[in-house]
This record gives sequence, structure tokens and C-alpha cells, in this order.
Amino acid sequence: MKRFGLLSVLILALGLAACANTIKGAGRDTANAVDATKQAGEEVADAIE
Repeated sequence: MKRFGLLSVLILALGLAACANTIKGAGRDTANAVDATKQAGEEVADAIE
């Protein structure tokens, strides 16, 4: 029974670590999308002038 508990804790820890990496990656993706949108807006503004 102790092995099952230890295995459960290890699996839970790995799952939480994976979630943290996924959230961090989503934050980077969002930041990149914002930067790309800003750059596209600046290019349009420059083209109009």
C-alpha cells in the first residue's frame, strides 16, 4: 500500500510540473501574439503615411 501512495504522489507531482510548463508556454505564446499584432499595426500605420 505504501508503494501505491508513493507512486500516486510521484504521478501527481509530474502532472503538476507539466501543467506549470504548459501555463508558462501559453503565456509566451500570448506575448508573441501581442507583439506580432503590434508590429502588424505599426506596418499598416507606416503604409498609410
